[in-house]
Amino acid sequence: MKIALLCRNASLYSHKRLVEAAKERGHQIDVIDHLRCYIDIASSDPEVHYNGESLKGYDAVIPRIGASVTFFGSAVLRQFEMMGVYPLNESVAISRSRDKLRSLQLLSRDGVGLPTTVFAHRTSDANELLKIAGGAPVIIKLLEGTQGIGVVLGETPRAAESIIQAFGGVQTNILVQQFVKEANGEDIRCLVIGDKVIAAMMRKGKDGDFRSNLHRGGSAKLIKITPTERATAVKAAKAMGLNVCGVDMLRSNDGPVVMEVNSSPGLEGLENATKVDVAGQIIEFLEKNAKPGKTHTRTRKKRSVPKSA
Repeated sequence: MKIALLCRNASLYSHKRLVEAAKERGHQIDVIDHLRCYIDIASSDPEVHYNGESLKGYDAVIPRIGASVTFFGSAVLRQFEMMGVYPLNESVAISRSRDKLRSLQLLSRDGVGLPTTVFAHRTSDANELLKIAGGAPVIIKLLEGTQGIGVVLGETPRAAESIIQAFGGVQTNILVQQFVKEANGEDIRCLVIGDKVIAAMMRKGKDGDFRSNLHRGGSAKLIKITPTERATAVKAAKAMGLNVCGVDMLRSNDGPVVMEVNSSPGLEGLENATKVDVAGQIIEFLEKNAKPGKTHTRTRKKRSVPKSA
């Protein structure tokens, strides 16, 4: 196969592993900086141009699009889709998962366990928001935050109200979310490929930090998940329409609750903690599924998510 890897930084562990895994299996893989691409949308024959050349002949594309450039990256990926190139994850599915509010609404509609969450722009009603979320402590999130940035713990009613009102001062949209105390600062990252969880790890935040993100100094270890947690992760991936994703969940007293579905999960922490060849299994998935003109949207007989979602 000839594979295009869309990413900004070829030296990241995840990207090097994908290149390594593809080459080990005898495939050609080209690393393409999607922000340097040009899209020809005037022609009846869609093209993507890069470094002065038209990108042609690809069988599959692996999108590793950063959250800050989702709009343009998705446009480049969509052009590859129009050219008949099979995407590991489709552009519409990536856009769903990157919109925190939209993704939670879709997960809720499909019956996936979630913490109580309130969305607001008017922050003068802080008391009402806290009441609906179940009272302090609560997690307060900026919709645009990633890797634990823009996520704050309001430990007391007064602290939570102050944080909510401070965010309101900069005219931003926020989520106020139930704090799952019994999770003890730990969460589970499940890596879903197709309809299976192929690896799972427990992540724990560094001392004094409720956020478990490895980018924030957290640690990770291998964990055995329950059948319910496994089913929840797969259901969350299907709700987003993602073939490959990381599903983050907490163990609450009411069962697993999903916090986020990540369309470009990092591979380093997961491979180190579980010793699973995640990159190799991603390439294997492409080998089995990449066909000219075949996309997730066109081939599913029954859609779990309407085209408008």
